[in-house]
Amino acid sequence: MNVDVREIDHSLLLREFLDWIAARQRSYDDTVEAWRSSCPRHPVLDDAFTAGLIASVGKSVVLTNRGEALLGSDSAP
Repeated sequence: MNVDVREIDHSLLLREFLDWIAARQRSYDDTVEAWRSSCPRHPVLDDAFTAGLIASVGKSVVLTNRGEALLGSDSAP
């Protein structure tokens, strides 16, 4: 079985990001400051917005239903 290590690294980083958002209320400014990246291999913030996993609501960034579902499916036994 061939596994692309870049995909694993990216999915783990995405999971860490979604966990970080879920842990407590995060402002948009704090989120961008903590998770922006100039590295094209780790655009986790942009990917999460594009995939509909997070949304900007007022001045906060929150998990969408899709983001919550992804976190829930990852924690299932």
